[in-house]
Amino acid sequence: MKAIILKAPGGIDQLQYTELPQPAVGENDVLIQVKAISLNPVDVKTRAGKGVYGRLKELTPIVIGWDIAGIVAAAGASVTTFRPGDAVFGMVNFPGHGQGYAEYVAAPAHHLAHKPANISFEEAAAATLAPLTAWQAMANHPQVGPGKRVLIHAAAGGVGHFAVQLAKHRGAHVIGTSSAANKDFVLGLGADEHIDYRAQPFEQVAGSVDFVLDTLGGDTIDRSLTIINRSGAIISIVSGLSEAVVQKSKDKGVDGSFMLVQSNGADLEAIAALLAKGSLKAHVSQVFSFSEMGAAHLHVETGRTVGKIVVRV
Repeated sequence: MKAIILKAPGGIDQLQYTELPQPAVGENDVLIQVKAISLNPVDVKTRAGKGVYGRLKELTPIVIGWDIAGIVAAAGASVTTFRPGDAVFGMVNFPGHGQGYAEYVAAPAHHLAHKPANISFEEAAAATLAPLTAWQAMANHPQVGPGKRVLIHAAAGGVGHFAVQLAKHRGAHVIGTSSAANKDFVLGLGADEHIDYRAQPFEQVAGSVDFVLDTLGGDTIDRSLTIINRSGAIISIVSGLSEAVVQKSKDKGVDGSFMLVQSNGADLEAIAALLAKGSLKAHVSQVFSFSEMGAAHLHVETGRTVGKIVVRV
């Protein structure tokens, strides 16, 4: 099968096209013929030697990539939820060795969900790590619901555009930050308010909020803490929270934590149900071919992607 291996941490020149044997299928695994792959910032960071590279560096060969959609080619003896011919999607083995940049991927069945018939393989691949991150960040927080004010940073991005939709689905009043160019996009997702982060400091215009999803890192956490109500929450998915910030959160009565998304088929099936009903939509801004993986990485690396970037296999 065709695949892309990471020769060493570095630039896109370290992504090498090659042929590898099809992966073996364990009794609880599903072999997927991949139709589409979605890229995330973690792909770019891992390629460069950051991200989750430290978890993979002793492996040979390293095949990065986690977000896939495709057709079941074979199922292990103990698998009852999927059968050959089923269309599926999932975030595979994250934060471990996903091996998604390949024509065939062996995935634990409990990391997958059935692809809704009303969305394409490209849209399904896009609706994996990003909505799972937003889902897992907000699922157990009563601060995201009716009567609550939720601030989503980088609301036009991969995680952000799903987070806006999911928070609205839960009945929250949603405030999204982005550049002015993406204002209509963010409001079109269902956000109640938009803040152009370049025109004005968000903390000066957002008012008090109950929940913040930080997708940016840096000083965003400290600045967000100034407007979070007592008993509110802030979840960071980028830089984590330093001990000082955690203490500041506690002093204010705010739940501050870092979250790393985990593969979870049950969560993904819940997301699939929303996709099937049209309550949640994946915005795919650009599709690259498998031979253009390097160009796709460079696009994600700009940090200015609206929605998601997908590679068609």
